Amino acid sequence: MSDTQDLFPTRLERKLGMFKRIDPVVYGDESQLANGPLSKSEIDEYEKKGFLSFEGFFDADDMQAFLQELREYEDDADLKLSEGTILEPGREEIRTVFGIHDVSKRFQRLTQDPKLLAIVKQLLGSDVYIHQSRINYKPGFKGKGFEWHSDFETWHSEDGMPRMRALSCSIVLTDNGEFNGPLMLIPGSHQYFVPCVGRTPENNYKESLKSQEVGVPPASSLREIMLENDIEAPKGPAGSLVIFECNTMHGSNINMSCWPRSNLFFVYNSVENTLHDPYCGNRPRPEFLANRSDWEPLKPLNE
Repeated sequence: MSDTQDLFPTRLERKLGMFKRIDPVVYGDESQLANGPLSKSEIDEYEKKGFLSFEGFFDADDMQAFLQELREYEDDADLKLSEGTILEPGREEIRTVFGIHDVSKRFQRLTQDPKLLAIVKQLLGSDVYIHQSRINYKPGFKGKGFEWHSDFETWHSEDGMPRMRALSCSIVLTDNGEFNGPLMLIPGSHQYFVPCVGRTPENNYKESLKSQEVGVPPASSLREIMLENDIEAPKGPAGSLVIFECNTMHGSNINMSCWPRSNLFFVYNSVENTLHDPYCGNRPRPEFLANRSDWEPLKPLNE
């Protein structure tokens, strides 16, 4: 079956019901899975839930250098004017900085961390490249939330990612607690593809990155998978890690606490799953959202 065929129809005028996943969750063969850093029980958990969490995966003290760099970005007028920087609606505060690994050598090197890359390659069963990177800020009292969504639904429709063979690594830069808007995930939701209703406007990203309206799954489908699977919000200190499958439903609440929350996201895609033309029929989104220029396999820093 050709990868150019649209196996995941979405963004149509008529409502389509959700359907079972047709792609594997874990792609590594038996030898890859046996020789990788994840244990069988961890692999089984990822396959069942669609995510894994590791408290203190990186040293918390090492995260301070990244935080200091982020503080400098908050005062960088040129960065705020960059197309890849999204400000909070109605405010001058940064919501998201996309393409962070292209902005900073420090963050670029982190994409090649040997421990992290070994896990990613074990789960995806191939070499990988960075599809997208970003920092999500949530300042105390002011940080807005993110609607429930599947990343794959957007990456498939608006970027032309053919299959579910990608994952996100969320690295906690500031402590994620119960009240500062931690990442929430629906375990088991990755086992269904949930089509969304409504055609995608040209240059939709300019609005959707501030407030998403297109590509939001219907409440009826969300209710069904929530009642079946519940919701989890992995929490932990700076340096913790959440790895989640590209089709896992996730979102986050507003930050109602005084404690800021900053999370770093690296999206790894298999080199065997590179992008086609967007399935929604629009022009491709900018490079800072969907890497189309460099699909060379990432090498760990120790090689």
